[in-house]
Amino acid sequence: MTYLITFACYGCHLHGRESGSVDRNHCLPGSRLLESDLCRVRAEQRLMDQAPYLLDGDRRTVVLQSLQEVCLYRDWKLLAAHIRTTHVHVVVEGEVQPEKILSNFKSYASRYLTRSGLDSSDRKRWARHGSTRWLWNEESVSAAVRYVVHGQGEAMEVYEG
Repeated sequence: MTYLITFACYGCHLHGRESGSVDRNHCLPGSRLLESDLCRVRAEQRLMDQAPYLLDGDRRTVVLQSLQEVCLYRDWKLLAAHIRTTHVHVVVEGEVQPEKILSNFKSYASRYLTRSGLDSSDRKRWARHGSTRWLWNEESVSAAVRYVVHGQGEAMEVYEG
């Protein structure tokens, strides 16, 4: 199976910050999306116990290296990745559920960032969960690769296999 996996950095994509975002009650295809809500943003900010986490150039490089390593170790095929300042997009092929891949990506990236000396081990780096979309055919895989590699604005840390 092939998946488009996206995960955000801690504190960077708060619910209500902008119109059109999703939460667990507003995530089904065709359902109404969230409206901008400054009160909800402030409430979520109050719950944060660390500053938002941003990926600078060094951190983006380390995260990409970690994705390549976990794919090699787990025998998954990395098709595309784009590490942005506030989030990560990956197209990956693997014979496991996408939630396991997402969890491994976050764990490996955190471990690599700590080992590199860029962060302490207690730093919160990732928002809870992420997006795990199944890509059912070659057309959807190609579209996802194009989106990840070319559809993100200015290229940051990019991999295309």
